[in-house]
Amino acid sequence: MSRTSSLRTAVSAVLIALSCLLVPFGTLAAWAAYDLTDTGRYVTAMAPLAADPAVRDAVADTVGDGVAREAGVEDGANRLFIRDAVRSFTATRAYRTAWDAGNEAAHTAVMRALHDDSTGRVTVDLAAVTTPLKRQLTADHVPFAERVPVTHTRVALASPAELTALRKGYHVLDVAGFWLPLAAVVFAVAGIAVAAVRRRAITATALGTALGGAFLGVAVAIGRHLTLTDLPDRAHRPAAAAVYDALTTTLRTASWLLLALGLTVAAATWLTTHPHSPTTRLLRRRPAAPTTPPPPPPEPTRVEA
Repeated sequence: MSRTSSLRTAVSAVLIALSCLLVPFGTLAAWAAYDLTDTGRYVTAMAPLAADPAVRDAVADTVGDGVAREAGVEDGANRLFIRDAVRSFTATRAYRTAWDAGNEAAHTAVMRALHDDSTGRVTVDLAAVTTPLKRQLTADHVPFAERVPVTHTRVALASPAELTALRKGYHVLDVAGFWLPLAAVVFAVAGIAVAAVRRRAITATALGTALGGAFLGVAVAIGRHLTLTDLPDRAHRPAAAAVYDALTTTLRTASWLLLALGLTVAAATWLTTHPHSPTTRLLRRRPAAPTTPPPPPPEPTRVEA
């Protein structure tokens, strides 16, 4: 191998390694910047959780305890009755309406705070939840639905310190979500272009992409384990697991796509170009097409005297 070929191979290896290293981080940043921050996608992802049994139990426990505390109920039987009533309400269409409205209001409030320069707490107005809830109850002809009060009570979602940290992280992800995937593609194309043997460069890039997808899938699983382990209340871990799985659905799908795409491209490259692959050997063994022999030259014409 000449010195020029060795240099091209080394440069190609560095560029491809950088590309494969950026694949999982770029995918993670793009997911956080474009999937989690989109209110419509967030509400759509969270909507099925309204019917999840673990989430319904967690809502019944939290809301039921809150109602009992506000009403001054200390008796265990009465608390259980209130919890069962809330649990029954979570099976209604009005609850699903309130669930979607609450998620939309909370996400909108957080995103609005991330985009402006306010230093106060992030709050959400409960009227954004009670208004569609009252409308749904009225449409279902629930007695006294029109008397449901629509109060403009603001509930805190994040403190000023938490908002500052969230804003910094959001700005970093907003930049990284665009540039990291773009850099991964540019490095991959450049690494293949300068390679002395492009077949090997394509195979290495494909395998590295598959490895990045596998790494991303493992990272999502580890993050799920750590998130659930850090929860102080073990009873709410099934609900937290359902929320985590709903939010990371796109990320897990992307990891499987990267793994499948990388392995497919690597296998196709090997089958079509490797000298010892079954496809190459089959092409070599294929008999050549028969050629038609040229016609014989015409006989000379005899001229009689």
